[in-house]
Amino acid sequence: MRKSSDREDDALAEACAKVMWENDKASRHLGMELGDVSAGRARLTMVVQDFMTNGHGICHGGYIFTLADSTFAFACNSRNQNMVAQNCAVTFLLPVMLGEKLEADAREISRTGRSGLYDISVRRDDGALVAEFRGHARSIKGTWLPDTRH
Repeated sequence: MRKSSDREDDALAEACAKVMWENDKASRHLGMELGDVSAGRARLTMVVQDFMTNGHGICHGGYIFTLADSTFAFACNSRNQNMVAQNCAVTFLLPVMLGEKLEADAREISRTGRSGLYDISVRRDDGALVAEFRGHARSIKGTWLPDTRH
């Protein structure tokens, strides 16, 4: 059973995501869609478009990285504290073809002080794991919503 504080944390995450999404021109321009967001978690999807393919005829890894990075951003900013990427790494496992839909799922591994660690799995529609991404986040000044703590 979920505690009321968990529901409040998830409501805060959704409110932060709404503000972030309105300002995230890059993710929207690439056709990403924001899915579920909760405290320390996020899910985004993207369909591979023609301009995203490389000379091998497969999705350029930079676009897969960008999907994972955007998902990472929504997860690490879900607690109304501005966070940015400090370090990120990706491992590509399978090729992705034109027209395939990707889903990135981010989960918080650790959050201590000003630092956070997040793992993001990117899968094709058939469930195949195509990439694993690990992001280290660092807090900066500011919040997405007015800070009402006293």
